[in-house]
Amino acid sequence: MAADLRGSIVAAWRTNDAVNIRLVEHLTTELWNAEIPGIAPRRSVRMVAAHLHNSRVRWIKTLGSEHGIIAPARVDHRTVPRRALAAALKRSGRGIEDILRLGLASDGIVPESRGYVWRNLPLDVPHVLAYFVAHEAHHRGQIIMAARQLGLRLPSAVVNDLWQWTRITRER
Repeated sequence: MAADLRGSIVAAWRTNDAVNIRLVEHLTTELWNAEIPGIAPRRSVRMVAAHLHNSRVRWIKTLGSEHGIIAPARVDHRTVPRRALAAALKRSGRGIEDILRLGLASDGIVPESRGYVWRNLPLDVPHVLAYFVAHEAHHRGQIIMAARQLGLRLPSAVVNDLWQWTRITRER
């Protein structure tokens, strides 16, 4: 895999991570604690946001622990404060980056691990990246939609920032 493509894959992940962190940092306390309409069992915005980190932790353990990648601790999805989740996302973001780098160093394929039994995800690095970004974008969308449904719309600048990947990439 070409060196510039390797760098682009890692950069794309880092930008996705930065977008998540910015969103979490800009959620109001009222929205953070609000329950998302239409989801059963009931989940708060906090729980959905914490799921991003906790899901990463599970994937890091599943795909990386056999290969020396240490997963950060999970957060309590019922009580984690925004600032603590932002810090946790930075840690789990580095763990996912380590998984991507592992795959890039292994001819573009994340090496097999005994813990990976679900087998829903092809382990070539582009699929791994696309899967993780799609999962996180889905939950960002849930949070934005919940804010609208609850009448707690986020400022346009915050929502628009989700799509400013060129600027965010330069600012990192």
